[in-house]
Amino acid sequence: MLDPAESRPWRQQMIERQLLARGVSNRAVLQAMQEIPRELFAVNLPLELVYRDGPLPIGQGQTISQPFMVAVMAALLALPAEGKVLEIGAGSGYGAAVLSRLARQVVAVERLPELLLQAEKRWQQLGLHTIHPVLADGSIGCPEQAPFDGIVVTAAAPAIPPSLLQQLRPDSGRLVVPVGGRAEQILQVVSRDAAGRITVSDQFACRFVPLLGREGWPC
Repeated sequence: MLDPAESRPWRQQMIERQLLARGVSNRAVLQAMQEIPRELFAVNLPLELVYRDGPLPIGQGQTISQPFMVAVMAALLALPAEGKVLEIGAGSGYGAAVLSRLARQVVAVERLPELLLQAEKRWQQLGLHTIHPVLADGSIGCPEQAPFDGIVVTAAAPAIPPSLLQQLRPDSGRLVVPVGGRAEQILQVVSRDAAGRITVSDQFACRFVPLLGREGWPC
């Protein structure tokens, strides 16, 4: 695992000022955020921008989420150490890299081939060999790899995608997804029990790029 000395103080400052200060206390998530050098995923930017409290553009109309959002969504999944997690919207690859420190296997779906190729190179550079990249319509998930202990969607859905619900592990799986309009959404935690009953918990307002696809927004 790469551990650039020049960014260690920035990572520690990020954890203290952006995560701990806002109530993120999950030790495994904090450790993962400390270990993954964010600058590898937001290239050619000074460290003060890479570790700022906000999202960053990565090209093709996509962004790398702010550190706080990455940490909160990972913590809300409550992943078991031996679990399998599905990420919808791999983007730069940063989120999947963090998740790879929390679960046994990560399936990372991205619809844009150039972004996925770049993400794969970064995962390889970091020696993260438990991330399985998939080029596909993320709004319908990855049924051939289901069930998942957790599913995280890093784009805004107009409604909870039914296919993703069906791919959750009954009784224990969690789906974390921003749901709402294109301008603003509510971050939701969704679970499905063995009888098919759905529980939805609203967290807070947020803003993400739209989830495009069959069960998202029209492309």
